[in-house]
Amino acid sequence: MKESLPKYSSYSISLTLIIGVCLATTSSLARMVPGGANPGGRVYKASIDPHWFADNTCFWYRNDLREGKREFIVVDAVRGLRRPAFDHKRLADALCEAGQKDADPDRLPLDELRFESADGPILFRSGGHRWRCDLKQYELQRADGRDEPTANGGLPSPTLEDVPREGSRESARLQYTSLDRKWTALVKDHNVFVRFEDDDEEIQLSRDGTAENSYGALQRAPDSKTLVAFRIEPGERKEVYRIESSPPGGGRAVLHTRPYPLPGDRFTCYELNLFDVSERRQLKPEVERIDFGGPHLRWNRDGRRFTYEKTDRGHQRFRLIEVDSRTGDVRNIIDEKTDTFIWTAHTENIRIRKVNWLGDTDEIIYVSERDGRRHLYLVDAEAGKIKCRITKGKYVVRAVDQIDQQQRQIWFRASGKNPDQDPYFMHYYRVNFDGSGLVALTEGNGYHSVQYSPDRKYLIDTYSRLDMAPVHELRRASDGRLMCELERADVAELEESGWEPPEVFAAKGRDGKTDIWGIICRPRDFDPRKKYAVIEDIYAGPHSAYVPKKFSRSRRYESLTDLGFVVVKIDGMGTAHRSKAFHDVCWHNLKDAGLPDRILWMKAAAKQRPWMDLGRVGVYGNSAGGQNAAAAVLFHGEFYRAAVASCGCHDNRMDKASWNEQWMGYPVGPQYSECSNIDNAHRLTGHLLLIVGEMDNNVPPESTMRFVHALIKADKDFELLVIPGGGHGMGGAYGNRRMQDFFVRHLQDSQ
Repeated sequence: MKESLPKYSSYSISLTLIIGVCLATTSSLARMVPGGANPGGRVYKASIDPHWFADNTCFWYRNDLREGKREFIVVDAVRGLRRPAFDHKRLADALCEAGQKDADPDRLPLDELRFESADGPILFRSGGHRWRCDLKQYELQRADGRDEPTANGGLPSPTLEDVPREGSRESARLQYTSLDRKWTALVKDHNVFVRFEDDDEEIQLSRDGTAENSYGALQRAPDSKTLVAFRIEPGERKEVYRIESSPPGGGRAVLHTRPYPLPGDRFTCYELNLFDVSERRQLKPEVERIDFGGPHLRWNRDGRRFTYEKTDRGHQRFRLIEVDSRTGDVRNIIDEKTDTFIWTAHTENIRIRKVNWLGDTDEIIYVSERDGRRHLYLVDAEAGKIKCRITKGKYVVRAVDQIDQQQRQIWFRASGKNPDQDPYFMHYYRVNFDGSGLVALTEGNGYHSVQYSPDRKYLIDTYSRLDMAPVHELRRASDGRLMCELERADVAELEESGWEPPEVFAAKGRDGKTDIWGIICRPRDFDPRKKYAVIEDIYAGPHSAYVPKKFSRSRRYESLTDLGFVVVKIDGMGTAHRSKAFHDVCWHNLKDAGLPDRILWMKAAAKQRPWMDLGRVGVYGNSAGGQNAAAAVLFHGEFYRAAVASCGCHDNRMDKASWNEQWMGYPVGPQYSECSNIDNAHRLTGHLLLIVGEMDNNVPPESTMRFVHALIKADKDFELLVIPGGGHGMGGAYGNRRMQDFFVRHLQDSQ
């Protein structure tokens, strides 16, 4: 039964909430508990810190165990043998004889341990002294002041995850001196001039520069024969504003401004120009101006041609353009087009550049979703065509860890290749440039991370799931063969404290075929005979996927589950790391947020779990998640009863251009209004709490305030919490408490 509230005007409710008056009832406040505390039990052997020996055939590590115990392990990687690093009791006895009466074989007080070889001797610090101990007789010698061995397995191995950087990119500048120092180019009165070493006279090379379209970004060819310059038309440089109502120390409110391009704003444009310095001749190659990102040139090995990448506004076309600096001839080495979007911006959640030049050859490793999933291609830059597909199949390449040009191999990460596993689980692979010799370096059913030996011949593979603590294996890199299992994390103490992992669940999405994955977190004092309201934590930003996959000792969503809520998190269609078709659902359609899939997922889960009460469903989110949460009660109010939306991008025309044009397109069209929470405020049917930090430097606070204005105009009741000085978040502990109280009032007290 719905609670009966007195009918106030929306405006008066808004003013009351702006000043932060708490509307929590006494009964709901009594049930408020702080969230985020970890359970009391510890997890042991959750990670391995390997110390490789000089020949890279062995390594040692230490396990910290229950009750303060510890053990030291040595592993022979070649033979796949794991054993104690030494006789712990004999070493403890030796320390006792040396005067350390408290030496315990289960708690050896060894610091700064170093091995001279796999069989010893060892160096360590204990009892305020450095010691050397042979591992045959276990005789101790004082080693204070002794130089440490230079190669003894004392340092952890590198992960080698840095992707090699492509050719250097010169920064934009207004003056440039030739490599042979015979001339200097400069910008003067908005035009390009050149001054020769043996003559102080300045010679004007261009005459079309103006104050509104001035030259800059000067670069010279490696042979110093050609100067490259761009005529630059500045963008609109429009600003956003924030008012800091309560600055530190008091005083008047402070106005903050900063440039903030919005979708459709005019960006800075760069027109390519070439100058033959000796002939004093100007060329204008027939190419479009660069209007997304700046000009970053890469010179070919011949020193005459250069290339640059061009992404069109709207992200539907990507080109790698080559220019002959002497003739001005232009060609496209790569020219990719799509009806939706090419993922070229906000790729922070994939560790791959689209174009990866091979410095030793005229080849490129190119990344594309042209076949429906993100894969790698080998491009012959000289011929301007794809030589071969390097990877293919129903999986998604997620990262490139190393490009080995000598062996012509790529070490990469991907998900979705194991059909019997969660399609988001990360695995590691190696493949030859021609697509042959694909080797799976990891295997276990879980989300993987690896540590390579310094020579990259072996790897320590650590994998886990939400419901499985980390497992550590030693594998051989040449063929991925399992050499031995190293450890399994010990979670007994954690389980004794009452910890339970979330439940993983998958159900079909709106197409009836695609699996949608999510998790279910139950209340602490769960009783299957009871009915529990359900709250969804939502974030549907298309730049990644968000359901956790790895083991964690924390009790997820503790502050809400302790209040008696079931909490779920789901990755619906429109998010990343699946097929291109799965991702394309967001195109021109951010209001969708995968909500149809999320609703079907919860219905499927509740069909098997009658304790999930789908008559009482709430949702909350921040940033893009704030937009999604509000959209849930605007467009799917028949299912979602209450929403908390913090710092939401409630209209994609009012958020950063780079993010929104990537998914919503360019130019700004009717799709922006169709997806706008502001333009659809009249649709609100459920309960809504809006939270915004007045100093949010990510999504302009005015986005929330205009949503407020639209809700008032539509005569809709809602709640608003403005956090003075608050940033891009839920409002800290106070905001979280207000969110919890909101859900208690609307999903529990009103039943």
